[in-house]
Amino acid sequence: MEYSEFIERKSQLDRGDGFEPVFMPDYLFDFQLHLVDWSVRQGRSAIFADCGTGKTIMELVWAQNVVEKTNGNVLLLTPLAVGAQTVREAEKFGIEATQSREGNIASKITVTNYERLHYFDRTKFTGVICDESGILKNFDSVRRGEVAEFTKKIPYRLLGTATAAPNDYIELGNSSEVLGYMGFSDMISKFFKKQEKTTSRKDEYRSGLYRFRGHGERDFWRWVCSWARAMRKPSDFGFDDRTMILPPLNVTEHKVTARRPAEGMLFDLPAFGLQEQREELRRILPERCEMAASIANSHDRQVISWCHLNDESATLKRLINGAVEIKGSDTDERKEKVFQDFADGNIRALITKPKIAGFGMNFQNCSDQIYFPSHSYEQYYQAIRRSWRFGQKKTVNVDLIYTDGQALVLQNLNRKAQAADRMFEQLVHLMNNELRIEKDKSYTKKVEAPAWL
Repeated sequence: MEYSEFIERKSQLDRGDGFEPVFMPDYLFDFQLHLVDWSVRQGRSAIFADCGTGKTIMELVWAQNVVEKTNGNVLLLTPLAVGAQTVREAEKFGIEATQSREGNIASKITVTNYERLHYFDRTKFTGVICDESGILKNFDSVRRGEVAEFTKKIPYRLLGTATAAPNDYIELGNSSEVLGYMGFSDMISKFFKKQEKTTSRKDEYRSGLYRFRGHGERDFWRWVCSWARAMRKPSDFGFDDRTMILPPLNVTEHKVTARRPAEGMLFDLPAFGLQEQREELRRILPERCEMAASIANSHDRQVISWCHLNDESATLKRLINGAVEIKGSDTDERKEKVFQDFADGNIRALITKPKIAGFGMNFQNCSDQIYFPSHSYEQYYQAIRRSWRFGQKKTVNVDLIYTDGQALVLQNLNRKAQAADRMFEQLVHLMNNELRIEKDKSYTKKVEAPAWL
């Protein structure tokens, strides 16, 4: 064995076990061709690309490559109610894909949602795709384990998401484990150190609990970029941004004052702690919903109203003209029909929660949104990106409605948004730096070595 080979085998940089692409259609943009080519050759990979950059068509082309190369089947997992949209996208580009809810396979590419995975036999698939894979960390440990167990013996795997947080080592560990590289525990022990003692199993999975080892940061990002690519715009990979230009985004904050302060108080104070914040949200629910309705009813354009509580959803439906409400208890069929009707312009106002329709849906037909803020930056980012995405032609208007007591919540959300922008830029920068490492590095220096070596 050459010394260079010996060093390469110690590096933890898996070079993949894919194949040369056999299907590269000319309707892909240049940066999409680059990512599909890399992911097919890698075999097991992740694409962290922003909303509207065409992850769905890249996933479908990747799947078609696996189908043509192996003559096997590919399973494409999506968030709830996104499957029908994915099938329509496949039809538009001439790729055969069918949706299944009960485990039947009607074509080489089968689309289903994560909740239906237990109906399928993994031995019937040579490839699997996890769309919007960032939601894996929101599943309970049983569901995450089910996905990892299902995929671990499938030779070709692809993850796609827009919100892989570069400081969320849990998410990156989950992604690596599903792809068959290092597991979360191995990743932590190799690159990180605990900053404090843990008192429960749940504490083990807090990203803020860990810091890089002294030598670990560069090696960590070098390892991540051996199986993942991240981009927010084509120029991140040296391509022209002219094909992907976002329209302006106008975010307007509306502070709602309670008709009367909390019991025993002369005026409202900022709510500290989740319990106080939840109590205030319920106490001022009518005022917040009335403000949202006044904004939605002030024009005749399509509008999405994002909420978090069932009472908010029911009140908004009663107050907003022409509104249709989607709840978690609705059937998948009803959700898909309503979402498609809204995308087609047949419904003026849609009321739902970010955790129901905030992942994967394409609502660029709508440029007006109303949002009740929470501490979750991921839900906010994903919800806004249903409309504010590449391909949107109009200025997107987002109205944030908050209360006096929610001032700290809004500050926290804004802080997370700014931090996420900085961290994603750092992730792209670090990855691109590592991708410039000479691949033909050779070790030619003569050294004395023991006879046994």
